[in-house]
Amino acid sequence: MDAKKRERYEKIASELVRLAGGRDNILGIAHCATRLRLVLGDNDRADMKGIEDVDLVKGVFVAGDQLQIIFGAGLVNDVCQVLAESIHMDSMSLGDLKTKANKRMNPLQRAVKALSDVFIEIMPGILAAALLTGLSSVLGNIDFIQNNDTLYGLSRLINISSGAIFGFLPLCVAYSTVKRFGGRPIMGIVIGCIMLTNSLADAYAAAQGTVEVTTLHIFGFGVDLVGFQGGIIVALLIGIVTAKLDIFFEKKVPEVIRLLVSPLLTTLVSAFLLFLVIGPVGRALASGITNVLVWMTENLGALGYAVFSGVQQLIVITGLHHVFGAIESQLLVDTGRNFLNPLMSVAIIAQGGAVLGYLVRNLKDAKTKELCIPSFISVLFGITEPALFGVNLRYRYPLIGGCIGGAVGGLIVYFTDLAALGFGTTVVPGIALADPADNGYANYVIAHIAALAAGFLFTLLLSAAFGKKKAADSGKTDSDSARSISDSAGSISDSTDSVSGSAGSVPDSPAEGRPEELCAFTSGEYMGIEKVNDPTFAQKVLGDGVAIRPSEGKIYAPADLTVEMVMDTKHAVGLRTKGGNGLLIHVGIDTVNLQGKYFNVQVSEGQELKKGDCILTFDMEQIEKAGYDTTASLILTEPAEGAALNREPERTVKTGDKLAVISR
Repeated sequence: MDAKKRERYEKIASELVRLAGGRDNILGIAHCATRLRLVLGDNDRADMKGIEDVDLVKGVFVAGDQLQIIFGAGLVNDVCQVLAESIHMDSMSLGDLKTKANKRMNPLQRAVKALSDVFIEIMPGILAAALLTGLSSVLGNIDFIQNNDTLYGLSRLINISSGAIFGFLPLCVAYSTVKRFGGRPIMGIVIGCIMLTNSLADAYAAAQGTVEVTTLHIFGFGVDLVGFQGGIIVALLIGIVTAKLDIFFEKKVPEVIRLLVSPLLTTLVSAFLLFLVIGPVGRALASGITNVLVWMTENLGALGYAVFSGVQQLIVITGLHHVFGAIESQLLVDTGRNFLNPLMSVAIIAQGGAVLGYLVRNLKDAKTKELCIPSFISVLFGITEPALFGVNLRYRYPLIGGCIGGAVGGLIVYFTDLAALGFGTTVVPGIALADPADNGYANYVIAHIAALAAGFLFTLLLSAAFGKKKAADSGKTDSDSARSISDSAGSISDSTDSVSGSAGSVPDSPAEGRPEELCAFTSGEYMGIEKVNDPTFAQKVLGDGVAIRPSEGKIYAPADLTVEMVMDTKHAVGLRTKGGNGLLIHVGIDTVNLQGKYFNVQVSEGQELKKGDCILTFDMEQIEKAGYDTTASLILTEPAEGAALNREPERTVKTGDKLAVISR
């Protein structure tokens, strides 16, 4: 690089060091196709707004405990080099940087992140089930619907649909956990099927004593043949074990018999451990916690009520909350009143208040609204899984705020002697069960409003004191998703120094100003960039574009162009058209983590390509087997002056079909 550029980059590096909290706060440095990635000792010391305003910075966010600063293809290479030199630190590989980031987290943080990663993928299903359950509850209480054959039939189908999703939730969790920890996802489905097979007694019925449970005696230990309905923690634990066993046997079993023997051994060992160790231990732990909480409410007065409603939702995380049904039934038989129902109800609405608090704290973030609003709606009908797993547990402070709100609601339940005359519904539908004695309905509303408000306020207070806002829509997000935001692509154009990727200034071309047609760069399902499962792409942080879910493992040149940048990880290539438009083709979501495995680049920097020339190949099967989305994106990262992307309608395409036109 020339002296003028180096001087500029040195100034940028100096500003970044200062705004990142100083040299001592930077533990590691690396870069991907478009982003400078830093591991910091304390992310709260970083001035996010200040970094965003630094010269040539296009966006900044925290993902996967990495501070990621978007510069663009090519430019980020030079900035990273200068920054590394200025702080006397070697640039790391992305794999080493990830290891450094993981070491920075304490065991609890790693556990929470792993839990978040597992649930983010299955969150759409949980949300769907929650909202269908709420709708079913409302419809079931309307006489007109119950007395109309068609409407009743539709109501029943809705009820069946909602119950089915939650009924098989442990299977979904096992699948996602195995995938998250590197095993083959199908093995998670297999162990999930074993957990829920109808050869076992239903867990809910067993908890209420309505079915006979068969006990086997193996090695002197009694094994109850009870299913794992609601066993979320058990599903998580067995999912981790299954993933590790699958990886182990895939490495150790000889290749000639691997296809047959490896899944057999994984399934058998996982099943034995499920019934002999993991299942009993998980159930005993959760049951012990439940029994302690019930004892506290019966013996510790107001304190017991507050503690129970404060931590009751933590039991939901274990999946053992269904045992409360048996306890509530016994309370109704013995006393005619059920004090646990309103306690659980205020605990639920308090978590909803926490969701609202987090939403207000991050109101400008589109992804936050997309997740928080339906999660809160489901809370109103007594379903907290979306709120817990999608928001509160994920970001920690909302969970704590919700627990405090639940404790406040529990105190009001105690002092107003609030109770229910039944069980099974909570929050909005649950008011129908409230004991009307001593202004019961009014007290029910007051307790829920207080719990909601307390959850909301304490979440705001805790977030202000210990947390930080998510960055707003412009690609600045601290969301880990079940998955962290993937390696995006783009480049930066600067009119002063004509900084553009690795090629410097854009050369004049007789094609400039003319419309340029972009053809399908692979075969598959063509869609707009906003549908890609990556917020940075979908929100067009780096420019407009198109994407294809490929049906083949090859990427071709979409037009006549020049190769400007090839990532070391081989999953991304920077290009420039004859008309001066900068493009970037990026294969997959988070595939940067593969470090080039399963990719084979066919071109080199500076090479001239004709439309249809092969750019790279990739092993779709192996990449998907490793748990990665293979969607390939084409981004107009650096449009020539006045250029815009005009897309063709979405459809199935073959290589060479017209996708879009860049015009002015």
